[in-house]
Amino acid sequence: MKIGLVYTSTTPELIQDVEREVRGAVGEKDRFGNPVELYSLQDPSILQQVRDAGYVTTAPAARLVANYMKAAEQGCDAILNICSSVGEVADAAQDLARYIGVPIVRIDEEMCREAVRLGRRIGVMATLRTTLEPTKNTVRRVAREMNRETAVTDILVDGAFGLDQKAFKERLEAAAAEIIDKVDVIVLAQGSMAYAEEDLTKRFQKPVLGSPRFGAKALRAALVQKGLL
Repeated sequence: MKIGLVYTSTTPELIQDVEREVRGAVGEKDRFGNPVELYSLQDPSILQQVRDAGYVTTAPAARLVANYMKAAEQGCDAILNICSSVGEVADAAQDLARYIGVPIVRIDEEMCREAVRLGRRIGVMATLRTTLEPTKNTVRRVAREMNRETAVTDILVDGAFGLDQKAFKERLEAAAAEIIDKVDVIVLAQGSMAYAEEDLTKRFQKPVLGSPRFGAKALRAALVQKGLL
């Protein structure tokens, strides 16, 4: 079994978290005893172009879809889209994914569902402006699908992207403090923020959700549905 991991951000913390969570959810072998292989595709220029434009333009969207197709061509049984800024591209590719029989799983969708399950007032934190709207849109979409009312509060942790771990966590904590009394649960909109999840949950005594563990759970569900696990 082969799993495609499609990155547009390549921070060591993100890669480490994603691979750990995927291996933990999927295991080392499929149901037939074959080893599980992780096939990584990385293109940071996709995210950079999205950041420069302020939204997902044609060229980065096309390159992302090309990476999905490359993963499928290389024999991947399922694909995990790891960037929330381009999550709506993954949504748009779902018909094609069903046709070729290779599910494309968003890293953040199940996280958003869990947030809706946990509370009505949902905070969305991001270090990139381009991630806020797609994540808020996903929260609202899954809330409609679940027939739940939600109120979304967002906060941009400006200048935190690319900082070292200590400074990064300090920025996130300060931002969370600004909205914590207004929300029941906080979602960390980017997978690269997930390593602060546990510390923030302990600090504020409210659920703070990072996407890698939820993306891995959704990936496993897709593989189970295919009969591979």
